[in-house]
Amino acid sequence: MPAAITPPLAFAPLRDTKVFSPWQLGRLSLAHRIVQAPCTRMRADKVERGVYVPVDRYVTYYQQRASAGGLQITEATDICLDASAYPGTPGVFTDAQLAGWKKVTDAVHSKGGFMIAQLWHTGRASSPGLRGGLQPVSSTNKPMAGSYLDGQDCAENPPRPLTVDEIHALTAEWAAAAKRAVEVAGFDGVEIHGANGYLLEQFLHDNINDRTDAYGGSVENRCRFALEVVAAVAAAIGADRTGIRLSPYNYFQGTKDSNPNVHWAYLCEQLAALPEASRPAFVHMVEPRFDEILDEQKKMAALAEYTDKPVNSLTPFREILKKGNIAFLAAGGFNRDNMVPKLDSDLADAVVLGRFFISNPDLVARLRNGWPLSAYDRTTFYGATPPEKGYTDYPVYAVDAVKTVGTEAETAPAVAA
Repeated sequence: MPAAITPPLAFAPLRDTKVFSPWQLGRLSLAHRIVQAPCTRMRADKVERGVYVPVDRYVTYYQQRASAGGLQITEATDICLDASAYPGTPGVFTDAQLAGWKKVTDAVHSKGGFMIAQLWHTGRASSPGLRGGLQPVSSTNKPMAGSYLDGQDCAENPPRPLTVDEIHALTAEWAAAAKRAVEVAGFDGVEIHGANGYLLEQFLHDNINDRTDAYGGSVENRCRFALEVVAAVAAAIGADRTGIRLSPYNYFQGTKDSNPNVHWAYLCEQLAALPEASRPAFVHMVEPRFDEILDEQKKMAALAEYTDKPVNSLTPFREILKKGNIAFLAAGGFNRDNMVPKLDSDLADAVVLGRFFISNPDLVARLRNGWPLSAYDRTTFYGATPPEKGYTDYPVYAVDAVKTVGTEAETAPAVAA
């Protein structure tokens, strides 16, 4: 039985709120504003070192959570071999991976939903032991603190800075991966992963990027790699199929910028000023309150102390991006209570939920109708035995199906998976 979570949530139906109003995202006509977040689940099957394939459990998982006119963003997906090397994380660089994803996108489309692939490179977040002995790459030779996922000490296995030629090669690889994802795997677009301490963010944050060339030093140079990737991906698949995820207030994996309010405002200004053919359809940002380790109170206190700024908010970035007609997706700590005021205040075009999508395959229906939410089990977030546990075994809503969060469930019909 999944463990209960707190605080309890209210169960007011959201069907008549802005949450269930239609909107346009690039070329996608969406029926509601609840987006499934990219959540790494480590459930792909290994074919060989560094190559993991999405299999039938992926089809079930994403189809369960699809809804008519809804948008899902996949878990972070490798653009090439050794882009992540995390066990169980899929890619879009082999025929088998693309064929596996095509089954997933077909299943989502059969329910009238849309699907975007999040494409990443982890940079210094992955160890040599997970990369066939290859040294990690980054903007720098600064290691993360602590140990890698496989237990190797980060300081003893530091990254090396990418050369300019390698940066250009990875930019081209992001574009090629996006093209494969759309044209072969059937995705409706891609999201470039520029957040959460992974490679592109290792260039953006000034506590990591200590380069002295065209990709380091000034904020203009630190943003160059991300902007070039956006332009290359847009050229490959169309700007109206391209988005990017950013986390200006991220602390995860050793990122701490000296002035995120100013530096990410500059990045947003550059995105909004891109030519129409290169300008992304959306930017997906993580709220400052969200942190992988700290609770909301501690995170906000830490931000206030570190940045010496009275307000840390996504709102200024939203306003800048509006000037370029770029849609804004907000993620981080959203639930059925706080998503409505966020949308009503026009502070986002959509809200992105992760944990509640994990434990509620019919989340959209539950929010629409005011049905209780199933509790999630953190112990099964990143893999489980068997892999279906905590993945495809959460039930759809029925009065006696699951332990719920908050008040007792009222009688309501079951919802088809």
